[in-house]
Amino acid sequence: MKLLADTDKAVQELFGGITPPDSMNVGGDNPVQGLGKLVAFGINMFITIAGIFLIIYLLWGAFDWISSAGEKEKITKAQNKITNALIGIVLVFVVLTVFNLLAGNLLGIVNPIDGGGFEIKLPTLGQ
Repeated sequence: MKLLADTDKAVQELFGGITPPDSMNVGGDNPVQGLGKLVAFGINMFITIAGIFLIIYLLWGAFDWISSAGEKEKITKAQNKITNALIGIVLVFVVLTVFNLLAGNLLGIVNPIDGGGFEIKLPTLGQ
C-alpha cells in the first residue's frame, strides 16, 4: 500500500493534479434554491418571449387593418388577429396566476426567496 501511495504522489508531481472546475453556483450551496432560480429564470423568459410574440402579432393585425383599404374580409381577419393577441396576453397572465396560486399558496411547493427566484420544496413521504 505504501508503494501505491508513493506512486500516486510521483504521478501527481510528474503530470500535475486535476482540479474540477467551479460550479455555476447559482443557488449557493443549496441545489434546491438553484433549481428554484432556474425555474424563475424560465418563467421570466416565458413571459418575455410570449410578450414579444404577442406584441408582434398585435402590430401585425394593426398593419393588416390599416392596409385593408376598406375590404370587409381583410378587416375581419385583422380584427381576429388583434383579438387573438389580446386573448393570448390575458391567457399568459391567467396561467401564471393559477400556477402561483396552486404551487405557492395552496400546496406550498414554490416559495419566493429574498435574493430573487424561488425555493422549491418537493413533498416526501417523511413529511
